[in-house]
Amino acid sequence: MSNISAIICTHNREHYLGDAIDSLLNQDYDNYEVLVIDNASTDNTKKIVESRLNNPLLTYIYEPILGLSAARNRGANEAKSPILAYLDDDAIASPNWLKTLVQAYENNGKLAIAGGKVTLIWPENRTPPRWLSTELSGGLGYYDLGEQTINITSPNLTPRGVNYSLRKTFLEEVGGFDVNLGRKGKNLLSNEELYMTELALNKGWEVAYLPEALVQHNVAPERMEVNWFLSRSWWQGISECYREEIQGNTGIGQFSRGGERIIRGLYKSLKYVNKPDQSFENLVYAYGQIGYLSAVVKNIFKK
Repeated sequence: MSNISAIICTHNREHYLGDAIDSLLNQDYDNYEVLVIDNASTDNTKKIVESRLNNPLLTYIYEPILGLSAARNRGANEAKSPILAYLDDDAIASPNWLKTLVQAYENNGKLAIAGGKVTLIWPENRTPPRWLSTELSGGLGYYDLGEQTINITSPNLTPRGVNYSLRKTFLEEVGGFDVNLGRKGKNLLSNEELYMTELALNKGWEVAYLPEALVQHNVAPERMEVNWFLSRSWWQGISECYREEIQGNTGIGQFSRGGERIIRGLYKSLKYVNKPDQSFENLVYAYGQIGYLSAVVKNIFKK
């Protein structure tokens, strides 16, 4: 049995997928497997994987139910290892990625979740826009808590999904990833990693940031546009509403929370009007709360 299963869940990402797979097939580690979960792709995903199936480490699996969480659960069910390491289909893992993760789990039996630093690869001949703050870069996968290993105690610091690992027994204990969270096709539902961290901490497990488990994440050109960040924030708000629903934290208080956050975001957006990155960050935050409130209203009428 392998020590760790590296899993790529992919949906129509043929442009980047080959490099992601190759980074996993060239790890400085021996005892592992690589699973590619093709999540209802309609492009050349299958051909890209098949061209590499001469490598015995690699397995191709088709998952017809659309959704990142459904694909992740399929990967976990198919994996033959006690540790599950998820790499995004547009990312590149450093050669020591798997070795670093395995060592962390072997050295700490209470470790449930771990993730490492994520740097960004910008499109050719493109530079970050002046309105992009460090905080908003997190929406592109950027994640850097420094050069020291950190025991994470706040869900807001949870590792990014682009570079994300779990102990399989913990994932089984909580019933897998919630299929109502996580991306589905072109919608940008999120918060599944944050929710997992909350579950882990509440159950007495530990969560860690491992700077040496480095991954690079490609930034697609369309993700450098204002509208992409607004759309992502809208779906973030919807995801937050659902997370509150499963926690039983719903009711009239959601309107006051959402309204207060809209006002705060708009106020700060105007306050920092001379600092484009800070101004836009707060405008995006306020816009996301409209998505949050729209989901609150929808849930009320659903009942």
